Amino acid sequence: MDPKEALKEIKGGRFRPIYVLYGKDRYRVQHFIDTLSDKLFTSDERELGIVKFDTAETSIEEAVLEAETLPFFVPRKLVLIRDMNVFAAGGKEGGKIEHKPEKLLQYIENPSETSVIVVSVHAEKLDERRKLVKTLKDRHSLIAFPELDAAQLKQWMIKRAAEQQRTLESDAADLLFMRTGANMQQLAQEVDKLCLHAGAGGTITAEEASMLTAATAEEDVFALIEAIAELRIDRALRMYRELLIRREEPIKIAALIARQLRIMLQIKELEQHQYSPQQMAGQLGLHPYAVKLSAEKSRKFQTARLGQLLASLADLDYKMKTGAIDKTLGLELYLLSLGLEQRA
Repeated sequence: MDPKEALKEIKGGRFRPIYVLYGKDRYRVQHFIDTLSDKLFTSDERELGIVKFDTAETSIEEAVLEAETLPFFVPRKLVLIRDMNVFAAGGKEGGKIEHKPEKLLQYIENPSETSVIVVSVHAEKLDERRKLVKTLKDRHSLIAFPELDAAQLKQWMIKRAAEQQRTLESDAADLLFMRTGANMQQLAQEVDKLCLHAGAGGTITAEEASMLTAATAEEDVFALIEAIAELRIDRALRMYRELLIRREEPIKIAALIARQLRIMLQIKELEQHQYSPQQMAGQLGLHPYAVKLSAEKSRKFQTARLGQLLASLADLDYKMKTGAIDKTLGLELYLLSLGLEQRA
Protein backbone atom coordinates (compact mmCIF):
# COMPACT_ATOMS: atom_id res chain seq x y z
CA MET A 1 0.00 0.00 0.00
CA ASP A 2 1.23 3.47 -0.83
CA PRO A 3 1.87 5.76 2.19
CA LYS A 4 -0.08 8.64 0.60
CA GLU A 5 -3.12 6.41 0.08
CA ALA A 6 -2.94 5.15 3.67
CA LEU A 7 -2.64 8.69 5.07
CA LYS A 8 -5.57 9.81 2.93
CA GLU A 9 -7.71 7.05 4.47
CA ILE A 10 -6.59 7.97 7.99
CA LYS A 11 -7.28 11.68 7.50
CA GLY A 12 -10.72 10.66 6.25
CA GLY A 13 -11.37 8.78 9.50
CA ARG A 14 -10.93 5.28 8.07
CA PHE A 15 -8.55 3.01 9.96
CA ARG A 16 -7.29 -0.45 9.07
CA PRO A 17 -6.97 -2.97 11.91
CA ILE A 18 -3.22 -3.37 11.30
CA TYR A 19 -0.42 -1.52 9.55
CA VAL A 20 3.09 -2.88 9.02
CA LEU A 21 5.57 -0.08 8.33
CA TYR A 22 9.09 -0.77 7.06
CA GLY A 23 11.96 0.85 5.17
CA LYS A 24 15.00 3.05 5.74
CA ASP A 25 13.10 6.34 6.06
CA ARG A 26 12.42 6.37 9.80
CA TYR A 27 11.33 10.02 9.69
CA ARG A 28 8.33 9.29 7.46
CA VAL A 29 7.53 6.16 9.48
CA GLN A 30 7.32 8.28 12.64
CA HIS A 31 5.31 10.94 10.81
CA PHE A 32 2.80 8.25 9.79
CA ILE A 33 2.48 7.05 13.40
CA ASP A 34 2.09 10.62 14.68
CA THR A 35 -0.62 11.39 12.11
CA LEU A 36 -2.50 8.22 13.02
CA SER A 37 -2.21 9.02 16.74
CA ASP A 38 -3.52 12.56 16.18
CA LYS A 39 -6.59 11.21 14.36
CA LEU A 40 -7.29 8.51 16.95
CA PHE A 41 -6.84 10.56 20.13
CA THR A 42 -7.12 13.98 21.67
CA SER A 43 -4.06 15.21 23.56
CA ASP A 44 -5.64 14.05 26.84
CA GLU A 45 -6.36 10.56 25.50
CA ARG A 46 -2.90 9.72 24.11
CA GLU A 47 -1.34 8.52 27.34
CA LEU A 48 -4.16 6.07 28.03
CA GLY A 49 -4.74 5.07 24.42
CA ILE A 50 -1.22 4.15 23.27
CA VAL A 51 0.44 0.90 24.37
CA LYS A 52 3.98 0.02 23.24
CA PHE A 53 5.73 -3.31 22.76
CA ASP A 54 9.12 -4.46 21.46
CA THR A 55 9.46 -7.96 20.02
CA ALA A 56 13.03 -8.08 21.33
CA GLU A 57 11.59 -8.08 24.85
CA THR A 58 7.96 -9.22 24.55
CA SER A 59 6.29 -11.97 22.55
CA ILE A 60 4.01 -10.98 19.68
CA GLU A 61 1.08 -12.81 21.29
CA GLU A 62 1.19 -10.47 24.30
CA ALA A 63 0.73 -7.54 21.96
CA VAL A 64 -2.18 -9.36 20.28
CA LEU A 65 -3.78 -9.99 23.68
CA GLU A 66 -3.51 -6.28 24.44
CA ALA A 67 -5.24 -5.46 21.12
CA GLU A 68 -8.06 -7.87 21.99
CA THR A 69 -8.60 -6.21 25.39
CA LEU A 70 -11.16 -3.39 25.46
CA PRO A 71 -9.69 0.08 26.05
CA PHE A 72 -10.28 1.91 29.34
CA PHE A 73 -11.55 5.52 29.40
CA VAL A 74 -10.76 6.03 25.70
CA PRO A 75 -12.79 5.00 22.63
CA ARG A 76 -9.88 3.31 20.85
CA LYS A 77 -6.50 1.77 21.54
CA LEU A 78 -3.30 2.04 19.47
CA VAL A 79 -0.90 -0.87 19.92
CA LEU A 80 2.58 0.06 18.71
CA ILE A 81 5.00 -2.84 18.13
CA ARG A 82 8.68 -2.26 17.41
CA ASP A 83 9.99 -5.29 15.52
CA MET A 84 13.27 -6.67 14.22
CA ASN A 85 12.42 -10.37 14.53
CA VAL A 86 8.95 -11.40 13.35
CA PHE A 87 8.66 -9.57 10.01
CA ALA A 88 12.17 -8.50 8.99
CA ALA A 89 14.13 -10.20 6.23
CA GLY A 90 17.02 -11.89 8.00
CA GLY A 91 15.30 -11.50 11.37
CA LYS A 92 14.92 -14.37 13.79
CA GLU A 93 11.49 -15.34 15.00
CA GLY A 94 13.15 -16.89 17.99
CA GLY A 95 16.11 -15.36 19.73
CA LYS A 96 15.70 -14.99 23.47
CA ILE A 97 11.93 -14.48 23.02
CA GLU A 98 9.76 -17.18 21.46
CA HIS A 99 7.09 -15.74 19.17
CA LYS A 100 3.90 -17.32 17.88
CA PRO A 101 3.03 -15.42 14.69
CA GLU A 102 0.00 -17.66 14.20
CA LYS A 103 -1.69 -15.70 17.04
CA LEU A 104 -1.46 -12.54 14.96
CA LEU A 105 -2.74 -14.47 11.93
CA GLN A 106 -5.77 -15.55 13.96
CA TYR A 107 -6.32 -11.98 15.14
CA ILE A 108 -6.27 -10.67 11.57
CA GLU A 109 -9.26 -12.89 10.74
CA ASN A 110 -11.33 -11.29 13.51
CA PRO A 111 -9.72 -8.02 14.60
CA SER A 112 -10.99 -5.85 17.42
CA GLU A 113 -13.04 -2.85 16.31
CA THR A 114 -11.57 -0.74 19.12
CA SER A 115 -7.87 -1.37 18.43
CA VAL A 116 -5.39 -0.46 15.73
CA ILE A 117 -2.07 -2.34 15.58
CA VAL A 118 0.98 -0.66 14.04
CA VAL A 119 4.10 -2.77 13.58
CA SER A 120 7.19 -0.64 12.95
CA VAL A 121 9.75 -2.98 11.39
CA HIS A 122 13.32 -1.70 11.69
CA ALA A 123 14.47 -3.23 8.41
CA GLU A 124 14.67 -2.25 4.77
CA LYS A 125 12.80 -5.36 3.59
CA LEU A 126 10.32 -7.90 4.93
CA ASP A 127 10.65 -11.67 4.74
CA GLU A 128 8.02 -12.37 2.09
CA ARG A 129 8.42 -16.13 2.54
CA ARG A 130 6.57 -15.95 5.84
CA LYS A 131 2.85 -16.65 5.84
CA LEU A 132 2.18 -13.66 8.08
CA VAL A 133 3.83 -11.28 5.61
CA LYS A 134 2.04 -12.83 2.62
CA THR A 135 -1.34 -12.57 4.36
CA LEU A 136 -0.88 -8.91 5.28
CA LYS A 137 0.37 -8.13 1.79
CA ASP A 138 -2.85 -9.56 0.34
CA ARG A 139 -4.81 -7.32 2.73
CA HIS A 140 -2.82 -4.23 1.67
CA SER A 141 -1.54 -3.67 5.19
CA LEU A 142 2.17 -3.41 4.31
CA ILE A 143 3.51 0.12 3.77
CA ALA A 144 7.06 0.70 2.52
CA PHE A 145 9.00 3.85 3.35
CA PRO A 146 12.13 3.90 1.15
CA GLU A 147 14.41 6.93 1.36
CA LEU A 148 13.39 9.76 -0.96
CA ASP A 149 15.76 10.72 -3.77
CA ALA A 150 17.26 14.21 -4.09
CA ALA A 151 14.48 15.54 -6.34
CA GLN A 152 11.74 14.26 -4.03
CA LEU A 153 13.46 15.70 -0.95
CA LYS A 154 13.74 19.06 -2.68
CA GLN A 155 10.01 19.13 -3.43
CA TRP A 156 9.27 18.02 0.13
CA MET A 157 11.34 20.90 1.57
CA ILE A 158 9.64 23.44 -0.70
CA LYS A 159 6.22 22.07 0.27
CA ARG A 160 7.10 22.14 3.99
CA ALA A 161 8.01 25.81 3.71
CA ALA A 162 4.83 26.54 1.72
CA GLU A 163 2.73 24.95 4.47
CA GLN A 164 4.21 27.59 6.78
CA GLN A 165 3.34 30.38 4.29
CA ARG A 166 6.98 30.81 3.24
CA THR A 167 8.67 30.45 -0.15
CA LEU A 168 11.81 28.33 -0.24
CA GLU A 169 13.71 29.10 -3.44
CA SER A 170 15.05 26.23 -5.53
CA ASP A 171 18.74 27.10 -5.00
CA ALA A 172 18.17 27.43 -1.25
CA ALA A 173 16.66 23.92 -1.16
CA ASP A 174 19.63 22.59 -3.13
CA LEU A 175 22.06 24.21 -0.71
CA LEU A 176 20.26 22.72 2.30
CA PHE A 177 20.39 19.27 0.75
CA MET A 178 24.12 19.58 0.05
CA ARG A 179 24.84 20.73 3.61
CA THR A 180 22.50 18.41 5.48
CA GLY A 181 22.26 15.33 3.29
CA ALA A 182 19.21 13.08 3.05
CA ASN A 183 18.38 13.07 6.78
CA MET A 184 14.77 14.29 6.80
CA GLN A 185 14.79 15.06 10.52
CA GLN A 186 17.72 17.46 10.10
CA LEU A 187 16.28 18.91 6.89
CA ALA A 188 12.96 19.57 8.65
CA GLN A 189 14.75 21.38 11.48
CA GLU A 190 16.75 23.54 9.05
CA VAL A 191 13.69 24.41 6.94
CA ASP A 192 11.67 25.30 10.05
CA LYS A 193 14.53 27.47 11.37
CA LEU A 194 14.75 29.35 8.07
CA CYS A 195 10.96 29.76 7.98
CA LEU A 196 11.04 31.27 11.45
CA HIS A 197 13.70 33.75 10.31
CA ALA A 198 11.86 34.64 7.09
CA GLY A 199 8.55 35.37 8.82
CA ALA A 200 5.04 34.91 7.44
CA GLY A 201 4.94 35.44 3.68
CA GLY A 202 8.74 35.64 3.51
CA THR A 203 11.10 34.19 0.93
CA ILE A 204 14.15 32.08 1.78
CA THR A 205 17.00 32.65 -0.67
CA ALA A 206 20.20 30.66 -1.13
CA GLU A 207 22.14 33.58 0.40
CA GLU A 208 20.02 33.46 3.58
CA ALA A 209 20.29 29.68 3.74
CA SER A 210 24.06 29.97 3.40
CA MET A 211 24.30 32.51 6.25
CA LEU A 212 22.02 30.65 8.65
CA THR A 213 23.25 27.07 8.20
CA ALA A 214 26.65 25.56 8.88
CA ALA A 215 28.98 25.05 5.92
CA THR A 216 30.48 21.58 5.43
CA ALA A 217 34.17 20.83 5.06
CA GLU A 218 33.43 19.93 1.42
CA GLU A 219 32.02 23.42 0.81
CA ASP A 220 35.01 25.12 2.40
CA VAL A 221 37.35 23.01 0.27
CA PHE A 222 35.28 24.03 -2.75
CA ALA A 223 35.89 27.70 -1.86
CA LEU A 224 39.57 26.93 -1.31
CA ILE A 225 39.78 25.51 -4.85
CA GLU A 226 38.11 28.65 -6.18
CA ALA A 227 40.82 30.70 -4.45
CA ILE A 228 43.45 28.51 -6.14
CA ALA A 229 41.75 29.04 -9.52
CA GLU A 230 41.83 32.80 -8.97
CA LEU A 231 45.49 32.56 -7.81
CA ARG A 232 44.54 34.07 -4.46
CA ILE A 233 46.94 31.86 -2.50
CA ASP A 234 46.75 34.09 0.60
CA ARG A 235 43.00 33.43 0.75
CA ALA A 236 43.52 29.71 0.13
CA LEU A 237 46.01 29.56 3.02
CA ARG A 238 43.63 31.44 5.31
CA MET A 239 40.81 29.01 4.52
CA TYR A 240 43.16 26.07 5.07
CA ARG A 241 44.06 27.38 8.52
CA GLU A 242 40.39 27.87 9.35
CA LEU A 243 39.78 24.22 8.48
CA LEU A 244 42.65 23.23 10.79
CA ILE A 245 41.11 25.31 13.62
CA ARG A 246 37.94 23.26 13.11
CA ARG A 247 40.13 20.17 13.60
CA GLU A 248 39.85 18.88 10.06
CA GLU A 249 42.72 16.49 9.29
CA PRO A 250 45.21 17.65 6.58
CA ILE A 251 45.03 14.24 4.88
CA LYS A 252 41.23 14.52 4.76
CA ILE A 253 41.47 18.06 3.36
CA ALA A 254 43.91 16.88 0.68
CA ALA A 255 41.56 14.00 -0.19
CA LEU A 256 38.61 16.39 -0.50
CA ILE A 257 40.63 18.70 -2.76
CA ALA A 258 41.62 15.72 -4.92
CA ARG A 259 38.02 14.51 -5.09
CA GLN A 260 36.78 17.90 -6.22
CA LEU A 261 39.53 18.25 -8.83
CA ARG A 262 38.69 14.76 -10.11
CA ILE A 263 35.00 15.69 -10.41
CA MET A 264 35.93 18.82 -12.36
CA LEU A 265 38.05 16.74 -14.74
CA GLN A 266 35.19 14.29 -15.26
CA ILE A 267 32.78 17.15 -15.94
CA LYS A 268 35.13 18.57 -18.58
CA GLU A 269 35.24 15.15 -20.24
CA LEU A 270 31.45 14.73 -20.16
CA GLU A 271 30.90 18.25 -21.50
CA GLN A 272 32.94 17.28 -24.56
CA HIS A 273 30.41 14.49 -25.16
CA GLN A 274 27.51 16.96 -24.91
CA TYR A 275 26.14 15.59 -21.62
CA SER A 276 23.47 17.74 -19.96
CA PRO A 277 23.88 18.71 -16.26
CA GLN A 278 21.19 16.18 -15.33
CA GLN A 279 22.94 13.42 -17.25
CA MET A 280 26.27 14.34 -15.64
CA ALA A 281 24.65 14.22 -12.19
CA GLY A 282 23.38 10.70 -12.89
CA GLN A 283 26.71 9.57 -14.34
CA LEU A 284 28.75 10.93 -11.41
CA GLY A 285 26.25 10.10 -8.67
CA LEU A 286 26.05 13.74 -7.56
CA HIS A 287 23.29 16.23 -6.83
CA PRO A 288 22.57 18.41 -9.92
CA TYR A 289 23.34 21.54 -7.87
CA ALA A 290 26.81 20.15 -7.01
CA VAL A 291 27.41 19.46 -10.71
CA LYS A 292 26.33 23.00 -11.59
CA LEU A 293 28.81 24.51 -9.11
CA SER A 294 31.63 22.18 -10.14
CA ALA A 295 31.05 22.95 -13.81
CA GLU A 296 31.33 26.68 -13.10
CA LYS A 297 34.62 26.17 -11.25
CA SER A 298 36.05 23.78 -13.86
CA ARG A 299 35.86 26.49 -16.53
CA LYS A 300 38.55 28.41 -14.63
CA PHE A 301 41.05 25.56 -15.17
CA GLN A 302 42.65 24.04 -18.22
CA THR A 303 42.31 20.27 -18.36
CA ALA A 304 46.09 19.83 -18.27
CA ARG A 305 46.32 22.06 -15.18
CA LEU A 306 43.77 19.95 -13.32
CA GLY A 307 45.78 16.85 -14.18
CA GLN A 308 48.98 18.46 -12.86
CA LEU A 309 47.28 19.48 -9.60
CA LEU A 310 45.95 15.95 -9.11
CA ALA A 311 49.34 14.36 -9.80
CA SER A 312 51.15 16.64 -7.33
CA LEU A 313 48.44 15.99 -4.72
CA ALA A 314 48.90 12.24 -5.14
CA ASP A 315 52.62 12.68 -4.52
CA LEU A 316 51.92 14.82 -1.45
CA ASP A 317 49.42 12.28 -0.13
CA TYR A 318 52.06 9.53 -0.33
CA LYS A 319 54.61 11.66 1.51
CA MET A 320 52.14 12.61 4.27
CA LYS A 321 51.01 9.03 4.82
CA THR A 322 54.57 7.62 4.90
CA GLY A 323 55.84 10.33 7.24
CA ALA A 324 58.22 11.81 4.67
CA ILE A 325 56.73 15.22 5.41
CA ASP A 326 54.71 16.73 8.26
CA LYS A 327 51.03 16.57 7.32
CA THR A 328 50.05 20.10 8.32
CA LEU A 329 53.16 21.71 6.90
CA GLY A 330 53.08 19.57 3.76
CA LEU A 331 49.69 20.81 2.58
CA GLU A 332 50.57 24.41 3.46
CA LEU A 333 53.76 24.16 1.36
CA TYR A 334 51.72 22.65 -1.47
CA LEU A 335 49.40 25.68 -1.49
CA LEU A 336 52.34 28.07 -1.31
CA SER A 337 54.01 26.32 -4.22
CA LEU A 338 51.02 27.11 -6.43
CA GLY A 339 51.67 30.80 -5.97
CA LEU A 340 55.38 30.36 -6.69
CA GLU A 341 54.56 28.43 -9.87
CA GLN A 342 52.48 31.32 -11.11
CA ARG A 343 55.22 33.87 -10.40
CA ALA A 344 57.70 31.68 -12.25
